[in-house]
Amino acid sequence: MLVKLWSSALQGIEAKPIRIEVAIHEGIGYHMVGLPDNAIRESWHRIESSLKILGFKMPRQKIVINLAPANLRKEGSAFDLCIALGILGASRQIPIEIFKDHLILGELSLDGQVKQVRGILAMSKVALDLELKGMILPEKNRLQGQWVRKVPISFVTSLAQLLEHTFLQHEHFDTRPLAFRQASIDLPDFGDVYGQKIPKRAMQIAAAGGHNLLLIGPPGAGKTMLSRCLPSILPALSYEEFIETVSIHEISGQNIDTLLTGLRPFRDPHHTTSDVALVGGGKYPQPGEISLAHNGVLFLDEMYEFKRSTLEVLRQPIESHTITISRSNGKVEFPARFMLIASVNPCPCGYLNHPKISCTCSSEKVKRYQAKASGPLLERIDLQIGVAPVDAKTLLEVNPTKASSNPSSEVLREGVLKARQRQKERFNITGLNKQTMLNSMMSSAQIKALVKLDSPSRKLLQHTIEKLNLSARLVHRTIKVARTIADIEDSHEIEMAHLSEALQMRCM
Repeated sequence: MLVKLWSSALQGIEAKPIRIEVAIHEGIGYHMVGLPDNAIRESWHRIESSLKILGFKMPRQKIVINLAPANLRKEGSAFDLCIALGILGASRQIPIEIFKDHLILGELSLDGQVKQVRGILAMSKVALDLELKGMILPEKNRLQGQWVRKVPISFVTSLAQLLEHTFLQHEHFDTRPLAFRQASIDLPDFGDVYGQKIPKRAMQIAAAGGHNLLLIGPPGAGKTMLSRCLPSILPALSYEEFIETVSIHEISGQNIDTLLTGLRPFRDPHHTTSDVALVGGGKYPQPGEISLAHNGVLFLDEMYEFKRSTLEVLRQPIESHTITISRSNGKVEFPARFMLIASVNPCPCGYLNHPKISCTCSSEKVKRYQAKASGPLLERIDLQIGVAPVDAKTLLEVNPTKASSNPSSEVLREGVLKARQRQKERFNITGLNKQTMLNSMMSSAQIKALVKLDSPSRKLLQHTIEKLNLSARLVHRTIKVARTIADIEDSHEIEMAHLSEALQMRCM
């Protein structure tokens, strides 16, 4: 008898439908075809043990299992449950019709318990596209499964529990109000950072428009602390962003507890990180740090300490918001829409241009140090701000919490949320690109259509282009920053003050 069931496999972070075909014929042997990896081939032993413990028989005939399409490599242990049901159905030990219109996922232990698998959120789209009646998932995947909409789900703890039911107990999550957990994480607050009025303003602009930001200053000036305060003023993930982000983290085996609070990812790889760890890769490509920072922040502390080759791989994903990994066995595209926040010392000793401490580096040494980041990479960083050391009077201020002089994260976040709402409304009304929701993501055509400069601003920009010989990329990025500043100030047009501030935010 031939049985056909549905399952799913991951290719990068995208799920593909897999048709599992089980046929039992006269003869002997267990044959699995369709490019399975070792974990799938070893499923034979897990399935046989599970069936025997539950009182079923493993057919002593020729069992052929095909994982279609045959040209797509499959890996992992998520097919165990589906294959076990296929064998029981093909050998007529159970009625199989009820399972034919479900997407079945789960790893089996030797006693028939169903274990957790990766990629549930990505695979739910397969069930929706195939118009199946529902999904059968491990109970241990309930945390991820409750975020799946429009697809009924049956959660099972064991193969025995699944077979005891004459019908599947579906749960529907699309009608329930889905809310993020209350954040139990104490985020650093900008109110705890003394002084640094201009860097805080730059942080607000970066958060409002999704712009990249470089902080330049001596050791101890507060660059790292400012950067770690950034998540406190970012808006919570939308449902669509949440599904995308959690899918990437889940597939990579990352902890998703922080994401369940609605906080955007904040990735801060060490400067010894390799190219592959940053952009992704491997024999079977996996997401790197830039994809794990998707819809969030990638923080490079002491950027000049990273290898130049590692930094240069950032150039393409910063522009395209995706990274393509090519290997001999295929090509995979990962999303990489992130805000790049970097901090650097001005020289190896860190005290170049310090008001009180003398620099000990030679000019040649400084030049070599700063050359670790190329001009094209620095051009892609919209805001480049100097962070000066805080003086003793400001540091020991008795009452440093006045909103006017030392705004808290709550105050800065209000401006960010208002600016983002204006951007969302603007892009929805125009309909030029539904995917574009932030000023930093505007194309040249969108800048022409949406950005209006008043006459004085246009003259200032023209004068600056001629005086500093700015490239087209720099001009466009400056206009985007000016548009974000105008949004924060609730202005329809870009005025002289907005453009001037945007130009001043490029001190490099």
